[in-house]
Amino acid sequence: MSAVDTERREALEAAGAGRERAADAEAGAHSSGVVKRRYVRRMFSEIAPTYDFLNSLLSFNIDRRWRRRAIDVLGWERRPRGLYLDACAGTLDMSVELSTRSGFAGTVLAADFAEAMLRAGGNKPGTANVRALVADALHLPLGDASVDGAMVAFGVRNFADIDAGLRELARVLRPGARLVVLDCSAPPSAFVRGVYHVYFRQLLPLVGRLVSGHRTAYRYLPESVAHFPPAPELAARLAQAGLAGVGYETLTLGVTAVHWGERAPDLGAGA
Repeated sequence: MSAVDTERREALEAAGAGRERAADAEAGAHSSGVVKRRYVRRMFSEIAPTYDFLNSLLSFNIDRRWRRRAIDVLGWERRPRGLYLDACAGTLDMSVELSTRSGFAGTVLAADFAEAMLRAGGNKPGTANVRALVADALHLPLGDASVDGAMVAFGVRNFADIDAGLRELARVLRPGARLVVLDCSAPPSAFVRGVYHVYFRQLLPLVGRLVSGHRTAYRYLPESVAHFPPAPELAARLAQAGLAGVGYETLTLGVTAVHWGERAPDLGAGA
């Protein structure tokens, strides 16, 4: 098998790893999670230089509107001087969106396990109140009930274990603090879904490979979306992670969705 074939196989395995973890044997589930974590970290490190450009190009620049909406529902206004976590922060777009909001006087802790992504966004305007941290969202080096809010943009579907990642994010929230998850979703309209799938599975991988030079990253991404829970199921899993007041809103004909939920007081002591 050639190196290219090996990379393609690894990308497809990573995209689907963990989707049926409950039915896997323990050893097999752990193995699939390791494959996904290794591949995702390497992939994002390699595409970091072109990541922002391709995000804007492939989303027709609508991704900025999605991020603004996610920050709108974070509820940071309750504690404008607080500490907020941006998990899977990538090139810091969500961190910058929050830190530059009028009235925000707190700190954003931008965590990502791909250091190259954090470095690629480190010189963006608006990062004065942003602190970068190289860390895995499934194993955050933060205490229980230590942040006043958390957000994840297009990162949850890359978790080696979605449920474990959501529980970890719930763990670090103060009681009453909100988690916001922005990610891709399946459009409810059959027509829109068909057009979306053609674009995602054919055009996006081609353009992504030509611009980034990476053979498999933009094949992995649409596959990861295909195996990602639909919006109602993800909402249920937020509730299972211990979050209260869970809700979601679909955006742009349902191709993305923003979810939210708050840490319930009975999850533990806070403040």
